[in-house]
Amino acid sequence: MSNRVARPKGGAKSAGGLAVGVLAALQEHGGVWFGWNGNTIRGEPGDPTLETDGPITYATIDLNARAYELYYNGFSNQALWPICHYLLGFFRYDRREFDEYRRVNALFARKLAPLLKPDDVIWVHDYHLIPMASELRRAGVTQPIGFFLHVPFPDVEVLRVLPVYQQLLRALCSYDVVGFHTQRDLRSFREAITEREIGSERADRRGSRPGTPMVADVFPIGLDVDDCQHQAQETGEQENVQRMVRHLHGRDLIIGVDRLDYSKGLEERFNAYERLLENYPANRNHVSYIQIAPTTRSGIRQYTEIRETLEQQAGRINGRFADIDWVPIRYLNRAFDRPTLMAFFREASVGLVTPVRDGMNLVAKEFIAAQDPDDPGVLVLSRLAGAADELTGAVLVNPYDIDGVADGIHTALSMSREERVSRHADMLRMLRENDITAWRTRFMNALLAAHERRAAAN
Repeated sequence: MSNRVARPKGGAKSAGGLAVGVLAALQEHGGVWFGWNGNTIRGEPGDPTLETDGPITYATIDLNARAYELYYNGFSNQALWPICHYLLGFFRYDRREFDEYRRVNALFARKLAPLLKPDDVIWVHDYHLIPMASELRRAGVTQPIGFFLHVPFPDVEVLRVLPVYQQLLRALCSYDVVGFHTQRDLRSFREAITEREIGSERADRRGSRPGTPMVADVFPIGLDVDDCQHQAQETGEQENVQRMVRHLHGRDLIIGVDRLDYSKGLEERFNAYERLLENYPANRNHVSYIQIAPTTRSGIRQYTEIRETLEQQAGRINGRFADIDWVPIRYLNRAFDRPTLMAFFREASVGLVTPVRDGMNLVAKEFIAAQDPDDPGVLVLSRLAGAADELTGAVLVNPYDIDGVADGIHTALSMSREERVSRHADMLRMLRENDITAWRTRFMNALLAAHERRAAAN
């Protein structure tokens, strides 16, 4: 289950980490992918629409337009999202939105329950669906239910800002398995649920059985390394990729690929690139920066403001530094398909991934996987992204330190080939150890073990 389902032959051109991970798991095991289809209606949603593509059945429902506004644009993205990313300046809470959040979760549970088979296991994804286990139990579902959080889990002192945080913690304790990207997230969760108000109720969670405690653990999401490499090599000869290469005129390419969101640190990143050109003038007319940032959320004022700000920043930087034959920064507010992005990554000298907070950030891993091992580019990575725990061979920076990020970019551009090859090889080994197969296998094994414990307790 996820909020949005990437239906066959549709959906966004560039799938995010959740969609890539869920799709890969279902392609291996088969099963049902349930969630919202992206359509809003005036009335109440009907039964799920079922589409089958290979081993996967896509079960999707409409959402009432007002419910979408309150549940998705409201509580999910103006309360939970900023809380999880430690960005309290963007936080807004409205009780009506939380009530709708719970109602939509209850709706999803009612629509899913008739589709379940006795031997199913249920894997729920991300912050939109935190109450799903308790709602499924209320609907009579007894199968094991796991939850994976794709965003950071905040420190309890940040979490307290949310008036209903205790209700959400109790809801998480209704799962058999709860998974996180990093040890830091796991520590924050464990600290939160040991609070007196939560800890005293954990033993009474809906659907619990003696001897079947909730399991919380770290399952860092990965990717299919071979697939990334194949796409990067096969797509490199396409016309749009070759056109990009021709327009570089031999200059080093710095590339960033992010969904347009304030958590990605794009404003700070543009300022850091400007500082690079100020502090290291030898890079002028010798590097080009392409930032791809497609819009994926509409109807939220902050996202419109981010887009306008970035357009102004790009215009100012180009107006200040551009030459007759050189545009310092190209800001593209559009999506590219994944094979094209892999080819862009392979051509880049520097991958710039500097979110101010991120759960994992698969773009960082994709950049490493797509490189030519004999002459790889260098990843400049935020210490505040989950990927920094694994990709220690990147040039690690603090995204709030504008001069520090500029220094990091310059270090990456100046790095010897020998050091680049060594760093890349170390990170590639890590990617293969923690690839997409390892992620889903570890989580599913934990959930199946929970299933066995539940059966033994009964």
